[in-house]
Amino acid sequence: MGGFLPWRWKVFEPQRVSWRGGGIAAFMLTREPLYFPNAALEPHILPVNRRAGWIEVICGSMFSGKTEELIRRMKRARFARQRVEIFKPAMDTRFSSEEVVSHDASSLQSTAVTTSSEILLLATESDVVGVDEGQFFDADLPRVVQELARSGKRVIVAGLDQDFKGQPFGPMPELMAVAEYVTKLHAICLVCGAPANHSQRLAEGSERVLLGAVDAYEPRCRECFRPDASEK
Repeated sequence: MGGFLPWRWKVFEPQRVSWRGGGIAAFMLTREPLYFPNAALEPHILPVNRRAGWIEVICGSMFSGKTEELIRRMKRARFARQRVEIFKPAMDTRFSSEEVVSHDASSLQSTAVTTSSEILLLATESDVVGVDEGQFFDADLPRVVQELARSGKRVIVAGLDQDFKGQPFGPMPELMAVAEYVTKLHAICLVCGAPANHSQRLAEGSERVLLGAVDAYEPRCRECFRPDASEK
């Protein structure tokens, strides 16, 4: 089923709206209601004359493209001449201490913070606020991003939704619950080739946080995932 939008609503980025009938190149505002499939109701539709904020969460396993998607959205916002700022936990220095870097080497200048409350102080002039590795932040992050959204900002958080045991990770479950839009990405299982939603730890150790990349983790599907394999 789809839905109707009143004439007072404006459509942003209409080129991304499509269904079986083909893509839509452009829309003109009209007093006649326009029909959209539910798939079109994403962060591209805003009430006219209302400064609305919202929260987007990008989640999934390691190597699923979360940071890459975060960078893509932030770069699009910057291209649209919006003021953007992206934050990362100071503890994550795997690729760079001054940039958010994806596994495919995409990067964007970032600000490292030690607590989520610092984001409130540093993002006052931003229109779009990005947060990478949300699972590593403290439990106050959901409150922080909701306060940012209420102030009219678009907030995009990327992070692991599960730890190496397959359990909900840090503040990500609460963020997914309060977000208007949640995107769950999948990697490819390196054992069987199926869609992967787990991060298999290859290195030994029982600590929950173990920073690493291909040397320490690989994506696995539900069937091939072995949550206790690293505890030797």
